[in-house]
Amino acid sequence: MPDATLTKLTNQVREAAHQLTGAASDYDPLMELIGDARFVLIGEASHGTHEFYQQRAEITKRLIQEKGFTAVAVEADWPDAYRVNRYVRGASDDASSIEALANFQRFPTWMWRNTDVVDFVNWLREYNDALPQSSKVGFYGLDLYSLHNSIEEVLRYLDKIDPEAAQRARYRYSCFDHFGEDSRSYGYAASFGLNESCEKEVVNQLVELQRGATEYAQRDGRLPEDEYFYAEQNARLVKNAEEYYRSMFRGRVSSWNLRDRYMAETLNQLVEHFEQQGQPMKVVVWEHNSHLGDARATEMGDAGELNVGQLVRQRYDRDAVLVGFSTYTGTVTAASDWGAPAERKRVRPALPGSYEYLFHETGLPRFMLNLRQDSPAVEKLRHPLLERAIGVIYLPQSERASHYFSARLPDQFDAILHIDETQALEPLERTFQWDRGDAPETFPFQV
Repeated sequence: MPDATLTKLTNQVREAAHQLTGAASDYDPLMELIGDARFVLIGEASHGTHEFYQQRAEITKRLIQEKGFTAVAVEADWPDAYRVNRYVRGASDDASSIEALANFQRFPTWMWRNTDVVDFVNWLREYNDALPQSSKVGFYGLDLYSLHNSIEEVLRYLDKIDPEAAQRARYRYSCFDHFGEDSRSYGYAASFGLNESCEKEVVNQLVELQRGATEYAQRDGRLPEDEYFYAEQNARLVKNAEEYYRSMFRGRVSSWNLRDRYMAETLNQLVEHFEQQGQPMKVVVWEHNSHLGDARATEMGDAGELNVGQLVRQRYDRDAVLVGFSTYTGTVTAASDWGAPAERKRVRPALPGSYEYLFHETGLPRFMLNLRQDSPAVEKLRHPLLERAIGVIYLPQSERASHYFSARLPDQFDAILHIDETQALEPLERTFQWDRGDAPETFPFQV
């Protein structure tokens, strides 16, 4: 972009931006933009940035308090998040928020076991304590990695409610026993015909559970409808996780689309479940920008990928508001390889030709840009620029290839929140690599 063009666009963005100063009224324009929407999808440009988590939580608190939002749905596995849900609703034996987050043992643990999430869970529990059970705000997971944990939860439910059905379920799920907890090895073996697929067994188990829905609801305990729904969702997760782990070896687009379709379907099922009980739902969704920004406005969409943001927009239209985050530089909590320890890494200054670089050039340390507004800046931003995405792994040496993609920001989000310099979030389990900071830089791309 020529210097004169960049300068003109920078000035236009500065004029259109709403500066964030730390005042209580900072997000008034965002609340106005959201209006009566029932779905607010709030992203993050990395899975390890303190300000993204902190500010997302502050926005969510306002949505709950001022606009009556009733659930937070996150990029986390269903059984792990449901333990937090029980805690924030006062329905568990966990003594603290840290204890309620104990199920988050799968890499990357810092994504949910961090000080910012603890602060929000503490706030949500305190907020809920003053409300009747039917009005408490829930916390739910949309993701599908937890194949084995979800199997255990289905069996635990059936052991309590129908021991004979539990025996049948154990027999069906024993199909996975050859692989222990290694779901990826199962997917590889089933995908290449080295082992028979468990697809039939997991489908049959879900169907049987659904056929017994009415009877189980009558037999169950203190929260019958919620407990049956929890078990059914775990059985549905097992079915979809089995397919997902097989699809991983068919290519990125296939597995990505299956996962995001599942997350969008889980959101829809959550809404339908509560509305069938006469409880209208308004949901805040927390996921990575790459899941929540409309894929049709990105080069990934051009390659055939879809995502949660696209699917929610297609279903709910203007009843959904998509909000993204960006940063220019700072530090981030991330790993150097899948399964590797958390490190506190320095985020390189954004590349010229990117939205992040353009936003840095405004000189504004923090601002919100309403991408629905009619302004020269928003129209100019419809021309594709680079956008950065850091997942749980960050390798700055291959940053352009690994972390940047082309996007049309105003078509991707309804609003963008830019924080020019950001800091790494603090994991509950701080590693030696994280404490020393700025560890050696290496990378493959994951979100």
